[in-house]
Amino acid sequence: MRYSRRELIANGLGLAGLGIVPARLLRAQAIEFAADPFSLGVASGYPEPGAVVLWTRLAPEPLAPGGGMPRDADAVPVDWEVAEDDGFRRIRRSGRTYATPDWAHSVHVEVAGLEPGRDYWYRFTSGGARSPVGHTRTAPVDPSSLRLAVASCQQYEGGHYAAYAAMARDDLDLVLHVGDYIYEMRGRTDRVRSHDTPECYTLDDYRLRYAIYKSDTQLQAAHAGCPWMVTWDDHEVDNDYADRRSLEGDAEELFLARRAAAYQAYYEHMPLPRRLVPFGPHQRLHARRGFGELAEVWTLDGRQYRSVHACGTGLVSPCSALYAEERTMLGAQQEQWLGAGFQRSRARWKLLAQQTVFAHMDQAAGPDTGYWSDGWSGYPAARRRLVDFIAERNVANPLVLSGDIHAFLANEVHARPGDPDTPILATEFVTTSISSPGPRQAALDSWVPENPNVRFARGEVRGYVRLSLEAESAHAEFVGIDDVSRADSGTHVVTTFDVAAGEPGLQV
Repeated sequence: MRYSRRELIANGLGLAGLGIVPARLLRAQAIEFAADPFSLGVASGYPEPGAVVLWTRLAPEPLAPGGGMPRDADAVPVDWEVAEDDGFRRIRRSGRTYATPDWAHSVHVEVAGLEPGRDYWYRFTSGGARSPVGHTRTAPVDPSSLRLAVASCQQYEGGHYAAYAAMARDDLDLVLHVGDYIYEMRGRTDRVRSHDTPECYTLDDYRLRYAIYKSDTQLQAAHAGCPWMVTWDDHEVDNDYADRRSLEGDAEELFLARRAAAYQAYYEHMPLPRRLVPFGPHQRLHARRGFGELAEVWTLDGRQYRSVHACGTGLVSPCSALYAEERTMLGAQQEQWLGAGFQRSRARWKLLAQQTVFAHMDQAAGPDTGYWSDGWSGYPAARRRLVDFIAERNVANPLVLSGDIHAFLANEVHARPGDPDTPILATEFVTTSISSPGPRQAALDSWVPENPNVRFARGEVRGYVRLSLEAESAHAEFVGIDDVSRADSGTHVVTTFDVAAGEPGLQV
């Protein structure tokens, strides 16, 4: 079979973005699978007005080496279809791509030529097997409303994913995942459920961990229900790592090899566009998507470029090194990119989807001062630069969407951290964890009174934030799971908050 240059370029989008020589495509052979190759489900992401990314991975035995793919499965043809109806009577786009072992037989297809602001259904076919049907939605040109969810911290062993089952029923336009999609740590037997595997270090380790997580049908349902945008935190690689430095103090070359494995496995299992493909231990992950004049979303990478922790790790008393001007959370280039984006944006709401708590938080009870070194309070100069930019450029309606702490928080961001008499410049909603165990409520209650900018803190419930945007208001619902130990758990709304356009801060 001969391929035109145009076909080779189009097919290359499915080869994890690194390109593949024509000779390899010419060796491609259809195969038959002994079991369902779409065991990890389907997903979509990064919607644009006329485009969206589609994802799947061929893995007939997801927990076996190589996903149970035949050893001679070099470039496996995968056909894809996008339809205007769930019965696939009106096919809008279709094509063929190839899944290779280099990238765990994952598929990333960037589909263009779609209509803005409408629903589509998609599916994959390979070796006579057909995937589940996924639903996605392109970004609208001029929406009157936007409905999204914010998710974080889904330790498999901590509980079931009833939160994702609820999201799948929510008719969302977008899910924002702000980190800790997997946990790299070794398995434990004293949790709700166990994966019984060692800590991740190699590419095979991380691939297996993603396969365990993505085998969960409730997580699959949330991915199949609407498009996602994602960013990572620490556990996708190693707890509390900072740039090239591991918490355990491993040699840099060893840690970067581990980081390269983790970054590759992350790409292999997420609906990421080609531009965000990793190159060894480096991967651009920060991205932007616009939703007309209503909202613009930035996903930030607060892990890969950050300065190392100051004054120790965990809850620390501030030392002089903490306040060094050169210390950064995002890195200079990402800071400049975000600032330029703020300046260009004409969107009513600016959403910053990122990992750790942004607002000032003194987490030491009583007269002492204590900052969590891994969050933004451990990087005060970096936070001040961003807050000053918001103030000086009069950036309207920024909403910070965060995770990490395994608790619901509603925060106000003041011009000067820790000074509630200075103007409020932004509002922050922090989602609790999907399943990871949370802090004791008594601990939160001990330091919240000393942080008047923290208007709400709840740590004993798992769940997610559901956010509805309209031109004049943002409405946040903190959705809690009744019982994380049950896959069929119900949900309840813990509390709600509103923010009025043009009036930073939480309405009372």
